[in-house]
Amino acid sequence: MTWENWFSSANSVALASWAALILLPRWPWLRAILRYAVPATLAVAYTLLAAVYFFRIEGGGFNSLAQVRALLGTEPTLLAGWLHYLAFDLFVGTWIAERAGALGLSRLIQAPILALTFLFGPIGYLVFTAVNLVLASTKPSTSEVLS
Repeated sequence: MTWENWFSSANSVALASWAALILLPRWPWLRAILRYAVPATLAVAYTLLAAVYFFRIEGGGFNSLAQVRALLGTEPTLLAGWLHYLAFDLFVGTWIAERAGALGLSRLIQAPILALTFLFGPIGYLVFTAVNLVLASTKPSTSEVLS
């Protein structure tokens, strides 16, 4: 199997996971798979690639942009970096979905936030944080409800 095949397979798993998160009912077993099993599987693949390939890269490291460029300059290390994104974004997306559900946020509002998280990780998280802050500021406090 080529690195491109591994990349395509990981993307297919991630896309199916995100589609399930956005479109399917949030059954507890499905949430567990999406929050733990899929990111853990991606993390295992990342760990294996990192353990085997990251320390072989001449000039690679995390102390400068040039070192990171060198570190991710091979197909296996670039794939490892991509798996890192896929695993963490799905974990955060599942957390957002669970939190948004607990807040009573409509799935129609959740969908674009989750899509942003899938495509642009931190932007989706930022939008959810802003929505959460707006909801918190418009929710009456306990003292206002009692008066």
